[in-house]
Amino acid sequence: MAKIIFSLIIFIHGLIHFLGFVKAFNLAQVDQLTQEISKPVGLLWLLSSILFLLVLLFYLNQNGLWWKVGAITVTLSQILIILSWGDTKFGTIANIIIIVPIIIAIVGQLPSSYQNQFKTEVEKRLNQDTDEVFMSEKDIAHLPLPVQKYLRYTGAIGKKKIHNFRAVFQGQFKPSPGSGYLDVTAIQYNFFDQPSRIFFMDSSMYGIPIEGLHMYIGSTASMQIKMASLIEVVNARGPEMNKSETVTLFNDMCFLAPATLIDKNIQWQGIDSTTVNATYTNQGNTIKATLFFNENGELINFSSQDRSESADGKSFTNYKWTTPLSDYQDFDGRKLASHGEAVWHKPEGEYTYTKLHLVQINYNYDELEWVK
Repeated sequence: MAKIIFSLIIFIHGLIHFLGFVKAFNLAQVDQLTQEISKPVGLLWLLSSILFLLVLLFYLNQNGLWWKVGAITVTLSQILIILSWGDTKFGTIANIIIIVPIIIAIVGQLPSSYQNQFKTEVEKRLNQDTDEVFMSEKDIAHLPLPVQKYLRYTGAIGKKKIHNFRAVFQGQFKPSPGSGYLDVTAIQYNFFDQPSRIFFMDSSMYGIPIEGLHMYIGSTASMQIKMASLIEVVNARGPEMNKSETVTLFNDMCFLAPATLIDKNIQWQGIDSTTVNATYTNQGNTIKATLFFNENGELINFSSQDRSESADGKSFTNYKWTTPLSDYQDFDGRKLASHGEAVWHKPEGEYTYTKLHLVQINYNYDELEWVK
């Protein structure tokens, strides 16, 4: 809705600028404009009208030029408004409304922005020399039978071992148990030779952009959230965060890269024909989880007691954490769950705070590709 309203403001504001051209060339009676407008200035009113429509076109098509052209257009518009202040001063309100998202977009291009932090960390890890080794039955012989069955089901046997992946998600995020869901788009890169996880989430609340950046590199993890690219509302770090994101990293391996479950840092314990326990260690962070499969070999749930919730990034509370998985589909030659949820099991009841749909995943990817 906010995008529609913003687009209408740009469109109407651009059309109103056309009246300055009409007035200057006496093409029609414009009673709202009582001051004289010279023909050269009238041409500038026409130019600004065209530029606003161009800004709208770029904005609707998610073209990165929209804010650059928009900054120039608003500047020109405001100069023209000042020249005819008595008749046009209220146009300043529209320019202020338009300039705020432009400023947010400009801030998003700074080196310190979450987007650029994400891109920098991903680029450091791309194009690393990796051996093209194919997975065989011998590689999975030491695994519990349910995990072996899962790897066969997902198509890991006979394919290249996974060194990294790029994944894109669409979904919903619920900031608190009593709130509604926000639509989100997310992009994620995981690397496995030296385990790391780099995750960026984009959303909005009441028209205000929200960005989230999760990074787990080496032995340390962080979760940061900003409103309007300017106001940091969460900056979670520390031992609890490191352990929690180790759970998330292992969950990614199970959900998005099953072929990595041959990792020597995982210790397995079979429970029955559809349940296994796992202990995973990375850089001194050790976590435990239970994996649940169905008779077809699909992983249908993941549970851990080693993840903690933090709404403010300062205080952490430990709850059982599960990720129900469903709707298996083919992705890049492998069969994966296309729908996943993240659930906190609190004393007062279950809190499903994330619902994600896997849109795209690519393995052993050597390019930094942003999500549109």
